[in-house]
Amino acid sequence: MIHLTTERLIIRDLEESDVDGIFALDSDPEVLRYIGTPLMTERLEAAQVIAIIRRQYRENGIGRWALEERTTGAFVGWCGLKWEQHVRSFPYYDIGYRLIRSHWGRGYATEAASACLRHGLDVLNYPEICAAVEVEHQASNRILTKIGMHRGEPFLYEGKLCNWYSVRNGAPLP
Repeated sequence: MIHLTTERLIIRDLEESDVDGIFALDSDPEVLRYIGTPLMTERLEAAQVIAIIRRQYRENGIGRWALEERTTGAFVGWCGLKWEQHVRSFPYYDIGYRLIRSHWGRGYATEAASACLRHGLDVLNYPEICAAVEVEHQASNRILTKIGMHRGEPFLYEGKLCNWYSVRNGAPLP
């Protein structure tokens, strides 16, 4: 079970009650523009996503976590770590985030990603945390650089050019 707080956010396990938030997130084509995830059309799909993530908690000890505003309790999106084995030819700890569009531009993704990165390195003691993002996704590329991840060689994934980011445990972070 995860419960982190930042200046403006609570980072916690996703719960079944987050169905409406996940549906709002993944039924917005602009949110999914650079992701490659199919657009949700039914709330049942959101419930299935939550069930998969909760299974990742049990099997891997980590998964994406819900973000909510501390002052209002509003569901903002998700952020967190997961064990990834599909994007590259090797497994790695991945950091990711996705926010409901009405919460964009407030610095929430940077705030949450920074907290999750530090948790993964300092508390979970992962040797390295990585991320992949489409080259064209300028906002996400800025976030990963801002939280202290280092850009490596670009690579092709499903026909799209992606930047590769990583940070090793012990590297200085901003």
